Amino acid sequence: MTDHAPVRIGLIGCGVISNAYLSISERFPILDFVACADIVPEASKRTAETYGLEALTTDGLLARDDIEVVLNLTIPSAHGEVNLAALESGKHAFCEKPFGLDVDEGKKVLQCAHDSNLRLGCAPDTFLGGGHQTVRNLVDDGAIGYPLSGTAFMMSHGVETWHPAPEFYYKPGGGPLFDMGPYYITALVNALGPVKRVTAITSRGFEQRTITSKPKHGEIIDVEVDTHTSGVLEFCGGAVVTVVMSFDVWRHSNRFIEIHGTERSLTCPDPNGFGGRVAMNGPGREWEEQALTHANIENSRSIGLADMCTGIRTGRAHRASGELAFHVLEVMDAFGRSSETRQHVELKSKPDRPAALPVGLADSVLD
Repeated sequence: MTDHAPVRIGLIGCGVISNAYLSISERFPILDFVACADIVPEASKRTAETYGLEALTTDGLLARDDIEVVLNLTIPSAHGEVNLAALESGKHAFCEKPFGLDVDEGKKVLQCAHDSNLRLGCAPDTFLGGGHQTVRNLVDDGAIGYPLSGTAFMMSHGVETWHPAPEFYYKPGGGPLFDMGPYYITALVNALGPVKRVTAITSRGFEQRTITSKPKHGEIIDVEVDTHTSGVLEFCGGAVVTVVMSFDVWRHSNRFIEIHGTERSLTCPDPNGFGGRVAMNGPGREWEEQALTHANIENSRSIGLADMCTGIRTGRAHRASGELAFHVLEVMDAFGRSSETRQHVELKSKPDRPAALPVGLADSVLD
C-alpha cells in the first residue's frame, strides 16, 4: 500500500469494545486516534489517559474540524443517532454492529451519507481476516463447485453469566440475532453474495434473566426481544442456508458455518474471529484442513476502519460498507417480520459482494 497521511479519528463510546479497537489500531498507520467522548465522563477520561487521547464531550468532538472520521462504539440503541450526528457534522462514520435498530433507521443513515458524499462503514470486519478470506478464495476458485446449501449456528445460554453490564443484550438491538447475527450473515454474504429472501420463526424462551456476573450479581433483566431465531436464507445465487441464533441453548455440537457445493463441502471458522480452521472434503473423504491463503489471522479488530480510511485517501471502495451492513440489517429485520406474518420476506437491497483481499498481503497491510 502506498503511504498516505493518517486519518484523524474521534471515538464516541468508551465501553468494553473500545479497548479492542484502540489496542489493535496501532498496527494500522492510516489510523490516528486523537480524541474520545462518552456519555459517562469518567469513561472518556480513563480511555484518554490510557491511549493518549483528548477527552471531549460528544458535541465538542463533533465540532472539531480536524477530525475526519467518527468511530461510533455506543450501545445499539444509539448507533443511528450518533451516525447521523457524525455525518451531519461533515465527518465520515464507522459504526459498531448492528447498523441500526430497524430498516427505517438504517435507510435514513444511508441516505444522509449519500447526500453528504461521505463514507459510511460498519462492523463486523472479521470477514477480512485470513480465515474467511480463505473461504472466499476457495468459493471463488470453484473448489466446492457451485454453492447449493449451508448452515450457520450460534447457540449459547446468553451473556448474563460473564458480561459486567448485560442488560442491553435483552433490549431492542440486542438478542442473539442482532448481537451475533451480523458476524454470521456478513460472512455468508461475503462468501455467497446477497440474500434474496428470508423465512423464519422466532421465540423467547425466558421472560426474565438473572445476572450472575459481577458487579450486578442477582439483578433481574426483563427480556424484551426474542432469544431464539431460526431461519432460512435464499441467496440471489441460489444457495439455501439455514441460520439459527439462540440464547436459549445450554450446549450444542454444530459447526459455526458450513457451505455445501456441487463438488465438495466446506467448513468455515468462527466468524467472530479472524483466523480459525478451514476444511474441505468430497465424496467418501474426511475433512481435510486447508492452508490459509490470507494474513490477519490474529485479532485484527479495526481492519475494517483502516480499510475505509485507506479508501478515503485512495478513492477506492471500502469493504465493510454501509450498504453491506444495511443489507445484513434488512436480513435480520426480515426474521421478525417473517415470523410475525408467517410469510417469506423478499429483500429490497442487493449490494455487491465486497472485493476480496488480494492474496499475499502481509498482516495489517491493505491494498
